[in-house]
Amino acid sequence: MAMKGARVRGGHGSFRVLLLLATVWLANGHPQCLDYKPPFQPSGALVFCKEYSKFGCCDVERDIAISNRYYEVMDFFDYGGFVSCGKFIKSIMCQECSPYAAHLYDAEDANTPLRNLPGLCGDYCTDFWRRCRSTISLLLTEDARVMEIEGDRDKFCALLELKDPEYCYPNVLTNAELNANLGTVQADPEGCLQLCLQEVANGLRNPVAMVHANDGTHRFFVAEQLGYVWVYMPNGSRVDKPFLNLTSAVLTSPWVGDERGFLCLAFHPKFKSTEKVYVYYSINVKKEERIRISEFTLSVTDMNMLDHNSERILLEIVEPASNHNGGQLLFGYDGYLYIFVGDGGKAGDPFGAFGNSQNKSSLLGKVLRVDVDDNNDGPPYWIPVDNPFLQDVKARPEVYAYGVRNMWRCSFDRGDPGTGAGRGRLFCGDVGQNKFEEVDLIIKGGNYGWRAKEGFSCYDNKLCHNSSLNDILPIFAYPHKIGKSVTGGYIYRGCEMPNLNGLYIFGDFMSGRLMSLKEDPSTGEWNYKEICMGTGQSCNFPKLINNYVKYIISFAEDEAGELYFLSTRIPSAKTYAGVIYKIVDPSRRAPPGKCSFTAHPVPVKGKLYHFHPRESKGTTGRPAATHKPYYTLPKTASKLNKGHSGKMDGLKDDSIGNRVNKKDPNSKPRKGRRRKLRQGMVRLASPGKRLDRGRVEIFIKGEWGTICDDLFDRKAATVVCRQLGYPFAIRVAKRAEMGQGNHLSILLDDVKCEGTERTLLDCQRSKIGQHNCSHKEDVGVICGYSEYDEEEG
Repeated sequence: MAMKGARVRGGHGSFRVLLLLATVWLANGHPQCLDYKPPFQPSGALVFCKEYSKFGCCDVERDIAISNRYYEVMDFFDYGGFVSCGKFIKSIMCQECSPYAAHLYDAEDANTPLRNLPGLCGDYCTDFWRRCRSTISLLLTEDARVMEIEGDRDKFCALLELKDPEYCYPNVLTNAELNANLGTVQADPEGCLQLCLQEVANGLRNPVAMVHANDGTHRFFVAEQLGYVWVYMPNGSRVDKPFLNLTSAVLTSPWVGDERGFLCLAFHPKFKSTEKVYVYYSINVKKEERIRISEFTLSVTDMNMLDHNSERILLEIVEPASNHNGGQLLFGYDGYLYIFVGDGGKAGDPFGAFGNSQNKSSLLGKVLRVDVDDNNDGPPYWIPVDNPFLQDVKARPEVYAYGVRNMWRCSFDRGDPGTGAGRGRLFCGDVGQNKFEEVDLIIKGGNYGWRAKEGFSCYDNKLCHNSSLNDILPIFAYPHKIGKSVTGGYIYRGCEMPNLNGLYIFGDFMSGRLMSLKEDPSTGEWNYKEICMGTGQSCNFPKLINNYVKYIISFAEDEAGELYFLSTRIPSAKTYAGVIYKIVDPSRRAPPGKCSFTAHPVPVKGKLYHFHPRESKGTTGRPAATHKPYYTLPKTASKLNKGHSGKMDGLKDDSIGNRVNKKDPNSKPRKGRRRKLRQGMVRLASPGKRLDRGRVEIFIKGEWGTICDDLFDRKAATVVCRQLGYPFAIRVAKRAEMGQGNHLSILLDDVKCEGTERTLLDCQRSKIGQHNCSHKEDVGVICGYSEYDEEEG
């Protein structure tokens, strides 16, 4: 083998990778890419690394970049060298596309560097050394050890070998256990689906609902049972003033399990033009408890607040008891408002000869449907002309379906993203009496059996055997040994997690179980699988956790179709114990760029409170206790909210670092993985010991040193932040704002980057150690997980 010409310097783009937190869980495998995320199926076929066209970590653009780098390297070979070493070099380069790239590159800890090349198995490394050892200088252009190891097989393979026979290349390709069901939702030996969570809000008092306005802003609105509705921006920060405050009117109490309160809100489907919102809450009028459905309009001066003087009452229903209040409002794809009302309370629907639910002249125990369009100059609502009981003189015209007990959380199916199949189906969880919980598929005019039936079984034997019942059975029911209070959910139709498409995800308030149903299209039957939190290392991605607080109150869907659930540690309307979690599939994601969106900007009047997750990774995959809520006001506010500082009233004024870059304290170190300092690795030196900010220090030729701020801009900061596990650089700190490194040498000056380089050594810069600055110009950076992250003190 012979190489032509001189050795190449730089290696720009050869392995442009991000650091991430990742360790191995062999039991189920843990595919992971070098950008913090699971593998994916590329949108188009890969031409160069074609073995990863169906599933891996490279899109077409990255495949082309690897191909270009490969031919750049191969230009230094004659024909014989090309034949001998081309396959080796291609295979090694393409491991960046492997679904196990994170393991091959030893990307276990965001505070330590990646391997420059993927880890090789011992026999393969020996073969590579025998045939093509001189090529190492082309692949490791910045490693000072290259010359000394080329002639020594032991030193050569000590650098390249991965001491893990399961995950090293090429064994990882043929390991049947690792590659079984690769890219599908993983399940434990009992068939429980392994999913993960991302905490998105906390410190809430019984969060009963989360909705979006479908107005392109991608805000979400969270209602507390007490009567507050809060606005959250797309980056997770919360507006300081409530969107709605009905606490003086709402009937509720601090009693654990009180079903009364502010229960739901719904935005008009044409909210951008109508600016109307509808709410459902409990009230007390002259010692008579009622349900009130009202309409509010948006404030003319603040798009993050309703006009509190604009309330118009649509409907009030007397509640004979304090329980079974229902509490769902939804707009269907027909544009009508659906109202879900409980049976009136007590036990067994004891009202009248056959109960409220079977009595179509009562609004209790019903699904109602009304038309609220064009109501400014007329009655508060109209009756849709196709409501099913308009011709029944004994029925209320609002009734759409009946025979329900206490439907708690319903949802409309968005439909399959590709075919539209299923669009408009209405799913509800109906809380049972003392034996069964059920999930129903609601249709116009349907009778859902209560109180004649509970689930599939008879409750009132006389009514149950009445030939005129003609009820619709649930699509699924479960006994009280599984859970005692169903919380209805959603069919997943989002973009980010293609494996979950068509999966109905729901839960149980009392037991804390997460569950799922999947329809068999050939039979129409719904198959059940429990959802468990991923164990071992399957949730060991930045921001992801595998535990939650027990009492599942509600489910939610954001504007993009991603799913969430709301739960609490203590089910009291006065306790700050509620948390909102996003549901995440760690086994597969959508291709990069497919799910991106641009949120319409929203002017904020007042303050924004930055969110800090407080949950950490668990060890059992079961619900865990929550912590005190933690919000801080940014020292430097967002572009839309400048000049404010302080803490949120009534919340604990403490400080805790973001835990997403810390290793699971229960994970065991893997054998044969000694960590070495690598050329170009960086760290942040912060007086406050903050992980996300500090003076930039770089390791070069055996020593740590600082960098001058001349020419150092946000693109250079991005290279630093990505090395440390953060996808975004928030700000460059110049003039030694993060402190002077007087005890260190100044190693780099005049650093100018494109933002895509692997390390600062790949950027344009002065020679190592040459500079015309002092430590008064030591540069620092502030990193973050969102480009909209505010700085906080």
